[in-house]
Amino acid sequence: MMAAPLSSDIEVAEFAGQLFFRLWRASHTRTAEALKSVGLTPALFGLLNVLGAREGAIQQRLSSDMGIDPSAMVTLIDELEGAGLAQRRRRAGDRRAWEVAITPKGRRTLERARRLSAAERRQLLALLHRALVSAPAQPPWRSEEGDG
Repeated sequence: MMAAPLSSDIEVAEFAGQLFFRLWRASHTRTAEALKSVGLTPALFGLLNVLGAREGAIQQRLSSDMGIDPSAMVTLIDELEGAGLAQRRRRAGDRRAWEVAITPKGRRTLERARRLSAAERRQLLALLHRALVSAPAQPPWRSEEGDG
């Protein structure tokens, strides 16, 4: 399928909302396709990235840190756990809390999913951070919104 060209109509081409939407759609579609080859969705990749950066994370705190509804977080963790990419365990010192940790297989999958160079990643993260800081606050993401 051929990509639709950007409009040359100045009123459309300079409409920030339209440009953000098209950028989001293009990047999301491309990211989803690339991640599918290693068995991940964008949401699973995001969670695996967080788990890869921490030794272990309390399940409830993951929900608030990532802005994901707790029930959607349970589903994502279930998917990672089912694929052998993460594991739940009782937190040492607090048997009421569940801790989630990346597995060795999860770490290998995460490394395969990361395709950007360090310089590209830094530039992308800086741009995304600027965009997020200027965006209005969002309610926690729910699985009904979709991820594919």
